[in-house]
Amino acid sequence: MALLGVVVRRRYFSPISDIPGPFWASFSLLWQLHKIFTKHTERDTINAHKKWGKFVRISHNEVSISDPDAVREVLQSQMDKADWYKIFSLPDSRYVNTMSETDHKEMVRRTRNVAVGYSLSNILKGEPHIDGCISLFREQLTRLAKLAPAGGIHLDKWVNYLAFDIVGESTFSKSFGFLDSGCDIGNSISNQFKLRLYIAIIGHYNYMHDYLLANPLIAYFNLQPSMHIFDTCLAAVETRSKNTEARNDMIEQWQAQRRAHPDRMAENEVLAAAVANMGAGADTVSSVLQALFYHLLRDQESLKLLREEIDNANLSDIPSYAEVRELPILAACLKEAFRIHTPVGFGIPRVSNGATVCGRYFPPGVILSVSPWVIHRQESIFGPDPESYNARRWLATGKEDEARTAAMERLLIPFGSGYGTCPGKNLAHIEMLKTVSLVVRDFTWKQIREGEDWEFETYFTSVPHDWPVILERRVRT
Repeated sequence: MALLGVVVRRRYFSPISDIPGPFWASFSLLWQLHKIFTKHTERDTINAHKKWGKFVRISHNEVSISDPDAVREVLQSQMDKADWYKIFSLPDSRYVNTMSETDHKEMVRRTRNVAVGYSLSNILKGEPHIDGCISLFREQLTRLAKLAPAGGIHLDKWVNYLAFDIVGESTFSKSFGFLDSGCDIGNSISNQFKLRLYIAIIGHYNYMHDYLLANPLIAYFNLQPSMHIFDTCLAAVETRSKNTEARNDMIEQWQAQRRAHPDRMAENEVLAAAVANMGAGADTVSSVLQALFYHLLRDQESLKLLREEIDNANLSDIPSYAEVRELPILAACLKEAFRIHTPVGFGIPRVSNGATVCGRYFPPGVILSVSPWVIHRQESIFGPDPESYNARRWLATGKEDEARTAAMERLLIPFGSGYGTCPGKNLAHIEMLKTVSLVVRDFTWKQIREGEDWEFETYFTSVPHDWPVILERRVRT
């Protein structure tokens, strides 16, 4: 009877009871959990809004909003983040970072502490080391193209290796060794898939997290599914604390910040920031790069325009950021990849503080969720073909197009928005521009199973599996 009472109260007497949505969502988390296991939360959320409109109840206490104004009224407000984010305190709950912090004031403080490490000027100081990773990436692809031209290359794996090694170099001047070894050391990357599923589910039940992966005993006994990554972070931070002549990478910037202001930044915040970099800075970049290479095969006109632009740009052997940052077609192709395949497949949840959003009042405590996948498919903003990859939509030619492009720019939110914007977006942008320009210039690629749609799963980040390509080194003219 008690359970029935909870169901009735949630379904019929909640302040959001009048908002339409799936039956199971009206009194529980079952709809969201089911969509996690079907691996396409983003697609089901899009379809739910097509069926029920701009407000959709996706759990007993959560409303998804598709109105573009919600970006400003929810994500750019001072609402706290939902408790779901606490799941990102890894390797355990002692290490709260900018991802797992939910209080918006505390989040702003933490972001200020680490901002110097993420600054564009600081990242560019380490560009030669990023170049080293990209050069090794090219060497390995060239070698594999010669060894197994017909058998194909699993490009998804190599893009993952590149993304993780670049984050390692930029964070603490030490790659994880994935590119050099040509394998997934300790199954760290493959275990990320398991970690995504864990995050997606246990994020809704955070009280369990302290007894599971966030239990310090898990790290003590080396049971964390991505311990190679965490161990590398721990060793690098420990070594750096004893080395005052280190390169000015992110760790050094954060250590300097802590030395200058020990009252503002706790010791464990340095490791917390490094681990957050691993979780947010590699999978997401890899996902977008794979999406771009995949969609360019299906948008040959955009690929042709991009290749011509890059061939005519007289780029260095490893393209520099200064050379590629102003290439308009390259920027358009990347923006469209961000739009059509935003790496985060879930909605971005905030907790109402008693706010009116898109004309509707929500009392304190109601979770308001804005999905980038939903926003990026609004025809009123992105045009009548939002489900198609079309980089040319970003190439403005007249005043009317410029106004439309400006509106699209405001609502392109692959890195989030407001105080929750991903601090690592500068690093992500640099490595993607450089990698895409090099691959397009130096290689051609096609799927072994030409025309076959990829299979991808969305737990937290959205990535493809089993995407072999035939890769050939391109002769430059």
